[in-house]
Amino acid sequence: MRTIFKLILCLSACLFIINEAKAQMTYGKIVYTRKTNLFKKYKEESTREWIKEENKNKVDIFELYFNDSLALFKPQESDLKEQLSWTTSKNVIYQNYNTGKRFTIKDIWGEKVYIADSVYKRQWKITDKHRKICGYDCIKAIWRPNDSTRIYAWFCNEIMTSTGPEGFFGLPGAIMGLATEDGGIVYFATSVEITMPDIKNLLPAKTKSKIYTREELLAKLQKDFGKESWGKELIKEVFGFW
Repeated sequence: MRTIFKLILCLSACLFIINEAKAQMTYGKIVYTRKTNLFKKYKEESTREWIKEENKNKVDIFELYFNDSLALFKPQESDLKEQLSWTTSKNVIYQNYNTGKRFTIKDIWGEKVYIADSVYKRQWKITDKHRKICGYDCIKAIWRPNDSTRIYAWFCNEIMTSTGPEGFFGLPGAIMGLATEDGGIVYFATSVEITMPDIKNLLPAKTKSKIYTREELLAKLQKDFGKESWGKELIKEVFGFW
């Protein structure tokens, strides 16, 4: 009887510790699935010829590593051959919430482009709507980048660090879901690990390549490609909401 009682106490203590760790989580790894509706993204007939009904929804996998002050968002590595790789971009984003600095690596036509700028601060409106994502209770928030566009986010305050996919943050907890209003691009967390990332991996490696500011890269792309319709689409892709 005493043995059973001790076992119950031990299990209760373990559950308490797990729940406390979950409730106070300030570091870890979140895996996201991003689904992009290519029919909504590309509306020109010339581009539609390359996209069929069966592959209109492109899925990309990303990983977010974070602690209470640093975050790294990057595409998940895979040996599988990717179809229609040109249709979506995959950014690598380092953020330092203490210094307010952001370092981004963009892949533009197979060439890595480096951008150093500041973290993007957004004015969020928090609602009273809830939904479960990856087993966590999440609260819906809305950001309006302009008068005609809304971005939805679902954040979880059980994970206390203000972080999220594609460098989105600014809410009282980690963003577990992110979507455009029309559902053309949707991110959802699929797994969460309570594991302390190596700080060295959360800091960008030094590079001898040119590092642009956001304004410098925008000016270069506008000068080189801004007069072409495809160039305008490229600029929109590089400097979109993400």
